Amino acid sequence: MRHGKKFNHLGRKTAHRKAMLSNMACSLIEHKSINTTIAKAKALRGFVEPLITKSKTDSTHSRRLVFSSLQNKDAVTELFREIAPKVADRPGGYTRIIRTGYRLGDNAEMCMIELVDFNEIYTNEKAKSTTRRSRRGGGAKAAAASEETVVEATEVETTDAVEETTEEVKEETTEEPEAKADDSEEAETEEK
Repeated sequence: MRHGKKFNHLGRKTAHRKAMLSNMACSLIEHKSINTTIAKAKALRGFVEPLITKSKTDSTHSRRLVFSSLQNKDAVTELFREIAPKVADRPGGYTRIIRTGYRLGDNAEMCMIELVDFNEIYTNEKAKSTTRRSRRGGGAKAAAASEETVVEATEVETTDAVEETTEEVKEETTEEPEAKADDSEEAETEEK
């Protein structure tokens, strides 16, 4: 019976389980997303989210606590330098589990676990970036007016270019009959 057992033992002894979760957490911090089974992802979520919460306060004590769990200096510096500032305003829920189907060999349910703020597909960075707008300057009207003047200027240039080309064509057509007439006169004089 599993009375009072709060977490999944994953079929491993304590030392093996802690080492595996530590390595998976380091990989998740380094690559921002990893593929694993659902059971391991859920266990990893319970392991890594308190570490991310600790990384929000950048002190020697919190760094040492995180290092005692991860045992990897590079992962600790990555966590405190890049991940912590990005998740500073998030009150929890730093990871997302997306199911990806079943593994071919043993039909285990697979998933992708990722850090929420580092996925550009799901996050709406464009929607969050707001610009300050003011009605005082009439900026939108001025921009629209300048676009209209550009359009009018291009229309004037194109009509001028069309008129010039039509004039050139008319000149060429008027010159050609005279040239043909001169050629026909020369041909007649040669015949005589």
